[in-house]
Amino acid sequence: MNHATSKKLFDRARKVIPGGVNSPVRAYRSVNLDPPFIIRGRGSKIYDVDGNEYIDYVGSWGPMILGHAHPAVVYAVRERVARGASFGAPTILEIEMAEELCEALPSLDMVRMVNSGTEATMSAIRLARGYTNRKKIIKFAGCYHGHVDALLVEAGSGATTLGVPDSAGVPPEFTSNTLSAIYNDLSSVDELINSFGQEIAAIIVEPVAGNMGTIPPQPGFLEGLRERCTKAGIVLIFDEVMTGFRVAYGGAQLLYEIKPDLTCLGKIIGGGLPVGAFGGRREIMEHLAPLGAVYQAGTLSGNPLAMAAGLETLRTLKKENPYPKLEESAAYLGDGINTLLTEHEIPHYCTRVGSMLCTYFTAAEVHNYEAAKTSDCARFTKFFAGMLKRGIYLAPSQFEAGFVSAAHSQDDLDLTLEAAKACLSEI
Repeated sequence: MNHATSKKLFDRARKVIPGGVNSPVRAYRSVNLDPPFIIRGRGSKIYDVDGNEYIDYVGSWGPMILGHAHPAVVYAVRERVARGASFGAPTILEIEMAEELCEALPSLDMVRMVNSGTEATMSAIRLARGYTNRKKIIKFAGCYHGHVDALLVEAGSGATTLGVPDSAGVPPEFTSNTLSAIYNDLSSVDELINSFGQEIAAIIVEPVAGNMGTIPPQPGFLEGLRERCTKAGIVLIFDEVMTGFRVAYGGAQLLYEIKPDLTCLGKIIGGGLPVGAFGGRREIMEHLAPLGAVYQAGTLSGNPLAMAAGLETLRTLKKENPYPKLEESAAYLGDGINTLLTEHEIPHYCTRVGSMLCTYFTAAEVHNYEAAKTSDCARFTKFFAGMLKRGIYLAPSQFEAGFVSAAHSQDDLDLTLEAAKACLSEI
């Protein structure tokens, strides 16, 4: 593939944007390449400025569950922008979105819209602290909850990809109240609860860990967190920014039948536009200003364009119910890659929940962050480069999830497996 124009654009970008990108993993540094610059997308495909076509399994890191430029979503945004893009005032769309979310997720009595997943997790933690009047929180190594100072502790995702699990610029006192446990290990949670007891305000967790690949919860793990939080008066926060409306219409909490106290959402609920939300039990949510003393605000929160795109996406998902097809497609792809790796005798461990999936280049079973880090990233880099040159667009990191959309056809899946077969023959 020719990437001459992308290379020129990347050189130009690096002069005015740190690293040439506005989010670190886009820089492709971990795979020793320069990124293609994308100019448009439709359905399951995206196209770069050099005219190359790719079958896309990144999907804007999760939101594009219907595929790119879905006609109903495009129409909704066009119709809305013609009447004004932003007002900083209440709109009907905000109410409709809140009602849609509360209906879909039984744990939500009330919802507050924000502009990103990071804002959602940051605000939910502040609310949990204000509600409990406690300071400490528990997170899990390898779970990423946005670039919030207090949460950049063993944060997985792009931080692991770049080899920087914590961040400069975050004073130790900002993370002194953040406790780190081991995902899928309740004994590590018990140790922290036994040690800090009444100081812990919240436990925040990705119910399916999507920022160290794709790691499902082990049987009893989420149930155990719910029991411990209820017993100790700790607020249980599900970060469903990635899994919300992805693994099921009601998210992972519906799939696993667990009700958290607070839920963070993003990605799909904006239909590809910037969005975030957090919500939960009424008695907790009413501690937010203007009703309560926990302050949170945002000029563009509930932006009409994001609400229009998100509502159309959610309504299309509810009407068309693509989840059985998504499950079937992702299983076909994941099983196919697993078979090819086995045939080539390459150590691997494949995981999947719904339309989220990951292939780890390791012989270890991956149930937590430490196991994920045993992956052979050099081998992944070769696989990634081989797939990219064959027109398959994957996340440029061993530690990110892949996403199948409703727009992926059987031909897309078969072409992807053909590319994988050729690529694995080389590595």
